[in-house]
Amino acid sequence: MHAWVIWLIAAGILLVLEMMTLTFYLLWMSIGAAAAAVVAWIAPDAILLQVITGCVVALVLTAFTKPLAKRLRASKGYEDAGTELVGRQGVVVEAIEPGQYGIVKIGGDTWSATSTQQIGKDELVRVMKRGSTIIEVERWEEFI
Repeated sequence: MHAWVIWLIAAGILLVLEMMTLTFYLLWMSIGAAAAAVVAWIAPDAILLQVITGCVVALVLTAFTKPLAKRLRASKGYEDAGTELVGRQGVVVEAIEPGQYGIVKIGGDTWSATSTQQIGKDELVRVMKRGSTIIEVERWEEFI
């Protein structure tokens, strides 16, 4: 198998993983792997150059993302969708066991959720905290 094909497969896998995490870091690694694939297509025997190209592209994109994201969040009118989740009511779609993930529906969206207590399907919950893709919930009636 050609090296550029391996780099493209790696880029595709990283892209799919990025879609699951939504952190942008794996996206930049995916683009770095795609850049390495281009180098591998042009210079198939230059493995070190391929690796260096992929690493440099991923690092540069990562380095420029932080200031750009900071400016975007500071801009007028920016609203983080995650902060509005805290305090909202949701319905458990898949039961939550302490230390394990369940699924909660809030509005039209579903979220992976954790809780310190066992919460069954169809129970109402309140969002207490939000991580990048996981929310922490507690039973709704405990707050009423």
